[in-house]
Amino acid sequence: MKYSVVRSLLIAATLGLLPLTSCNDELDITPNNTVLAEDALKTSADVEAAMVGVYDALGSQALYGGQLQFMGELLGDAGDLAFVGTFNQPNEAYRKALLVNNTFVAQSWLAGYRTINNTNSVLAAIDKVTAARRNRIEGEALFVRGLVYFDLVRYYAKAWNDGSPQSNPGVPLVLTPTTSLGSNNQVARNTVAEVYTQVLQDLERAKTLLPATNGVFANRSAASAILSRVYLQQGRYTEAAAAATEVIANTRYSLDESVEAVFTNTKASTEIIFSLQVSNQDGINELNTYFSELSRADIEIQEQHLNRYEADDTRLNLFGNTGGTNYLLKYDDPYANVVLIRLAEMYLTRAESRFRGGNTTGALSDLNLVRVRSGLAPLTSAQLSLNAILRERRLELAFEGFRLHDAKRTQEAIVNAAPNVNVNLAWNSPRLIFPIPRREIDVNPRLVQNDGY
Repeated sequence: MKYSVVRSLLIAATLGLLPLTSCNDELDITPNNTVLAEDALKTSADVEAAMVGVYDALGSQALYGGQLQFMGELLGDAGDLAFVGTFNQPNEAYRKALLVNNTFVAQSWLAGYRTINNTNSVLAAIDKVTAARRNRIEGEALFVRGLVYFDLVRYYAKAWNDGSPQSNPGVPLVLTPTTSLGSNNQVARNTVAEVYTQVLQDLERAKTLLPATNGVFANRSAASAILSRVYLQQGRYTEAAAAATEVIANTRYSLDESVEAVFTNTKASTEIIFSLQVSNQDGINELNTYFSELSRADIEIQEQHLNRYEADDTRLNLFGNTGGTNYLLKYDDPYANVVLIRLAEMYLTRAESRFRGGNTTGALSDLNLVRVRSGLAPLTSAQLSLNAILRERRLELAFEGFRLHDAKRTQEAIVNAAPNVNVNLAWNSPRLIFPIPRREIDVNPRLVQNDGY
């Protein structure tokens, strides 16, 4: 099932800064800076259709359609990649030299808040949904809002462990629909801690409302998985392990026979917990656009990355070489779904969290499940270490959007010796944070720019 576009129901207002237009009919006298939700969402069917539209917005090119992930990979890269394309926006991320007018950064901000506004509209009209479906629709909207706010605060603000999250500026929290343009929409940035609190509140509530199975849409396990991701980013390892365990305990999911199988069969993989639907009629996979040799091939894989694998690691099959240049094969199918959550991440999160909490036996078991799946010998207890777990995570989840955030939470410096790039940045360098887009700063005097811009 693909996500259809319900554009007539999507209120395209991003913090009141995205222009709205009315039709050209001379009899249409509705102000063109206003969209009344009550005119669009009158019935249960309307709200349910709008929720489908939310998923479509979630998978837009500038959000989880792939742009957000590969921009993070480029910004967090330390010599494993080379950007060879002609687009300046991703090249700025690769060189750790983002400008405030970077259009990719602005597009992701706008797409994020557009999606959030759409979820707010659904939540404001939730009472119109038939009782039998109300919990599911509300849970889906809260899941999406929590997910998007989590990544907005990770990309556009200091990391949770960088100074004081109680005082560091995060991103603006807007929890009601924006239906008109005006000065009242010029909101300030909430703190990092306030954003995380809202993220956890949304996801915890979503977990109680979502069903165990929900077709291609978010279910209870998806909410638990993102909760695990949030807790890990905060260093709350007990909670991260518990949330990961909730997902692992769901017998619906199991590791595929290989990582290759995950990405060659994204529509039926038993390992995938949540993905965004792509077909030849709808959806987009920008990871294919930038990584695949069959597409733009703007991102090349360096020998430094390949040398991280053991010789008999079957994950090396995810890379190909043409004319002496290495390419990633994970995203060769342009119509593959964009995978956002898979079971291997949960095992690795639990392994790390258990190890940090002193449960080395459990950590070793989780880690070896992933290693053995990749054709490797299991580690012994004497070989187990935090570095071994983090190394396995880096290899298993390579180029899926984790590198920047893992480097920040583990306080790993970004030392980049890639072609034409020579930087040595601390994990909390301002250059590893997206700027607040200049267009937002220009029209909203309450927004404060990030340090270094």
